[in-house]
Amino acid sequence: MDILSNLALGFSIALTPWTLMLAVIGAFVGTIIGALPGLGPSNGVALLIPISFSMGLDAISALVLLTSVYYGAMYGGRISSILLNIPGDEPAVMTTLDGYPMAKQGFASDALVISGVASFVGAFLATIALMLMAPLLAQVAFKFGPAEYFALYMLAFCTLGGIGANNQAKSAMAAAIGLGIAMIGLDKTTGMTRFTFGNLHLNDGIDFLVAIVGLFAVAEVFHFIESHGKDSAIGVKLGKITVNWAKMWSTRWAMLRGTVIGFAAGVLPGAGASLGSFLAYMGEKAIARDPESFGKGNPRGVAAPEAGNNAAAGGALVPMLTLGVPGSGTTAVLLALLLTLNITPGPLLFTDRPEVVWGLIAALLIANIVLLVMNVPMVKIFVHILSVPSAILLPGVTMIAFVGIYSLTGSSFDMLMMIGFGVMGYVFRKLDIPTVPVILGILLGNAMEDNLRRAMVLSDGDWTYLFSSPIAVGLWLAAALGFVAPMFLRGVLKRPPVPATDSYDSD
Repeated sequence: MDILSNLALGFSIALTPWTLMLAVIGAFVGTIIGALPGLGPSNGVALLIPISFSMGLDAISALVLLTSVYYGAMYGGRISSILLNIPGDEPAVMTTLDGYPMAKQGFASDALVISGVASFVGAFLATIALMLMAPLLAQVAFKFGPAEYFALYMLAFCTLGGIGANNQAKSAMAAAIGLGIAMIGLDKTTGMTRFTFGNLHLNDGIDFLVAIVGLFAVAEVFHFIESHGKDSAIGVKLGKITVNWAKMWSTRWAMLRGTVIGFAAGVLPGAGASLGSFLAYMGEKAIARDPESFGKGNPRGVAAPEAGNNAAAGGALVPMLTLGVPGSGTTAVLLALLLTLNITPGPLLFTDRPEVVWGLIAALLIANIVLLVMNVPMVKIFVHILSVPSAILLPGVTMIAFVGIYSLTGSSFDMLMMIGFGVMGYVFRKLDIPTVPVILGILLGNAMEDNLRRAMVLSDGDWTYLFSSPIAVGLWLAAALGFVAPMFLRGVLKRPPVPATDSYDSD
């Protein structure tokens, strides 16, 4: 009954015309921000904080606006991923694997609708889980120490090299390259530079957004020029734009599984939506009867990561609100906003300021419905992007990529680095080396190193500390199985092709 009364309090706040308007505006702006390559939710929220202060918003109104932008950006990241093979942000990387092939096959509208509904399912259920399970899940997350986090990251890399790739050696090599790139810059412990070769621009390391935009956006432009658009979704003939409801219904379990995995990943401080999206995709591929269809336009390969990354966005609010520990980069920005507004997150927040917590939860439920209603009808508009002549679209995409990176870093050197990553992505594509492991290595490399160092400091250099808890041992076993099992089960995993009536074929 307490939950119902608190939720009633939240809706009494969230259903006021002013708060409702802020949720709609935030959802719309967030969708646009998410669709633009290079911005992403954390930068979008950070850019809007000064605007929220200049508008004189109170704590609840500012939180509603910025969290609606957060959720909207998680939705929007899928648009450019599916249509142009350019992730709007890092959690949307996994969506490119099957979303873009669907667009090339003429099913862009199906992919966008499935991803929109999956985003709604993941975010809506995660918000309900936040409401029901926040205190319990906070206790579970609190049990994760450096050894457990290191094992979790090892699980990510091992499954990427095992189940996650057709060629384990190439995938492992790509992950190693990503980890090597993550090591560039100042060593946080000693203060010494690593792999900078005397270049001061590299002292701060390489921004993962530079790598993502280069490896995907610029590399896609190079590939388009070489192939004259023969292997691109741009210019694909679009028939009558309809929604294949049967195909979407066939992905319902993938959405639910992705939601559970993504929410669990989001609750873990520091894991974030990127890991949630990746684990949801890998989990769906691992249990599929037709794993070879993933990466070729399987709708479940779109539904699972989209549900996963949006559920992780909701899960990341759990440690922020209950422990004061940000679960992702965006929630770190929201945490800074709370502290600026003299609101201290933690267990007492639910009792001392219930109107803030429950008003936020109610606003998120409303924002998710707004996003679903807004995104599905706009599919017809999004899909027509592919009808824009390549002579106009590609220069425009390139310009957005360059302007986006420069506006974030203000460095011409980063623009050159982006071109360098574009060349790397183009070469990797020619050699059939996956680029997603490189991105994962760059994203998780620093966190992985930090947790390994902390574990060694706590144990006084005893490496057995990495196996000191049941959680860590379980993660290590899962990592070993994820990497080794496909070597022996390759024949079993490659089932006979499914009939032509399967969900990723046209009806």
